[in-house]
Amino acid sequence: MPISYKFDVLEALKEKGWTTYKIRKEGKLNQHTLQKIREGEPVSWLNVEKICSILGCQPGDIFEYREG
Repeated sequence: MPISYKFDVLEALKEKGWTTYKIRKEGKLNQHTLQKIREGEPVSWLNVEKICSILGCQPGDIFEYREG
């Protein structure tokens, strides 16, 4: 896939104090979305917004485009 994550998003969330349990419990992201992130798959723009809000970053800080 030409668009990929620049870093381990779940690890970055953990560094900010957000475990996957806390994320699910507080309704930030659901289990399906967390699994997609683990597998490097794309997520919806709504979920990108939530991730950016938690991490205090822009979408371009999370994703990169690599030609084939």
